[in-house]
Amino acid sequence: MNVERVESMPAAIPLRWRIAAACLVLAGVTAACAPGDAPEGEAEIVPTSVLFTGATVIDGSGEASFVADVAVAGDRISFVGDAAAADLALRDTIALDGLLLAPGFIDMHSHINVDEAYGLPAIEFLTQGIATGVIGVDGASSTDLAALYADLDESGVGKNIISYIGHGSVREAVMGMDDRAPTAAELDEMKALVRKGMEDGAFGLSTGLFYTPGYYAEADEVIELGRVAAEYPIGAEHAPVYDTHDRDLGAAYQGVGYHDSIREAIHIGAESGLRTIFSHFNAQGAHLYGRAAEGAAIIDSARAEGLEVAGAQHVYTSTMSSLRAYTIPRWAQAGGPEQMVRRFANADTARILDVQTMEMLEIRGGPEKIVFADARPEFNGKTLADVAVERGMPVPEAVREIMSESNPWVMNRELYDVENTRYLATMPWMMTCTDGGTPAPGAEIVHPRVYGGFPKKIKDFVDRDGAIGLPFAIRSMSGLAADFLRLDDRGYIREGLVADIAVIDLDRFTDRATYDDPHQLSEGVVHLLVNGRFAIRDDEVTGELAGRPLRRP
Repeated sequence: MNVERVESMPAAIPLRWRIAAACLVLAGVTAACAPGDAPEGEAEIVPTSVLFTGATVIDGSGEASFVADVAVAGDRISFVGDAAAADLALRDTIALDGLLLAPGFIDMHSHINVDEAYGLPAIEFLTQGIATGVIGVDGASSTDLAALYADLDESGVGKNIISYIGHGSVREAVMGMDDRAPTAAELDEMKALVRKGMEDGAFGLSTGLFYTPGYYAEADEVIELGRVAAEYPIGAEHAPVYDTHDRDLGAAYQGVGYHDSIREAIHIGAESGLRTIFSHFNAQGAHLYGRAAEGAAIIDSARAEGLEVAGAQHVYTSTMSSLRAYTIPRWAQAGGPEQMVRRFANADTARILDVQTMEMLEIRGGPEKIVFADARPEFNGKTLADVAVERGMPVPEAVREIMSESNPWVMNRELYDVENTRYLATMPWMMTCTDGGTPAPGAEIVHPRVYGGFPKKIKDFVDRDGAIGLPFAIRSMSGLAADFLRLDDRGYIREGLVADIAVIDLDRFTDRATYDDPHQLSEGVVHLLVNGRFAIRDDEVTGELAGRPLRRP
């Protein structure tokens, strides 16, 4: 890539230039900054941040690419067009020579660990072109977002952070892990926590009805809490979001079923007055291979009725969750870990679990398909079948022994069907996510999606299969997500919007992380601006913690 920079301007900048720069930053558009009285034939040198010339722009709308120059002033896109024709020349100019310039991507379902210092740089995400991540998903969030956001304002973070308030966290704070309906007083306590979360800046309510304690909640409970969230619009008039990992993507044990689970989620969103998005939407299990169109049709039907319903996807065939979620039936988890372990000690209960644990694993392809992503060497990278053999005991007994001590992270290999995933990528309402958690130090085997979810979607479904076009894919990663979140200042390459910008060399843009060798950063993001600051420049991560919490406006 040819990188060409104009020499820095002298310290003594003429007043008319300083006025032009201030005008540019405040107005966010070059139309507000006339060339003034520069000598005839000379371009006005405005001390703006950076000018990218000769970019192939895909602006996030889904429309075809176009060639343009793009300028950034402070944290805003200040110019999109022909810089030479506009007599615009900036002190820091980078010639892109046709490289792709797109909006910084929005990860609609992220598990970045912002509670630990090792998670704050977000390098795994930045190197995919991600500028913003949505957390507080699966029903799990901080119940004190004001404190979390204050910490992030002070520390900085690599990418922008948006959060929901999590139903599961709220329920656990009030009711623990009880498998029952809340009392009126408990429901009021939960409503108060949801209200606080929304006042702290949450964009909506999330649930993880597949997980405990969310699993123990009936739809009416979630609707009551959703109605509290709906009292806090995004901006002046837009309904907040209901983000759900619904009850049964197809592999839930003794679940409600894939189709009814989708219908329940749509019902909850509609009755709450919220707009619904399905987290990592797909169909799980071999019995649902090739049947994604059935679930998509339910969403399309709701949309045809005027409901705003959408989804997000990652494009890997493996999932990741806890060992408990995949191997212990929900009745046995009631009351929390201590009560669960006490149940294990009962011989009659253990005999029931011997059967039910294996039935749960059968849905998921067997213990050979459960791979530990826990940092501890006695687990990491091994299958559940391997660990049982090493311990010299049947799989259900090994599960109970492990769960008596901890709840390790595991992957479920090949639970998703690539044909389903490809089909869903073509849906006009389908956004993109990593569903990736910051790898814990020392974990050799983790899910590769945290390193490669966004470039893999382009590599697999644009470059290899041609299932979708590049502008369509970029829209799913930027403009579509911004529209759904009602972010009116991000997600597009337009004058006046926040300068979250990814410059990508498409010839090199690829994921490198694999299941066997996951700690490999993606390649091909040449520059990445987050809030107008370089998080990546000339292929190098700068170390700038340029992100910030984005509070519900």
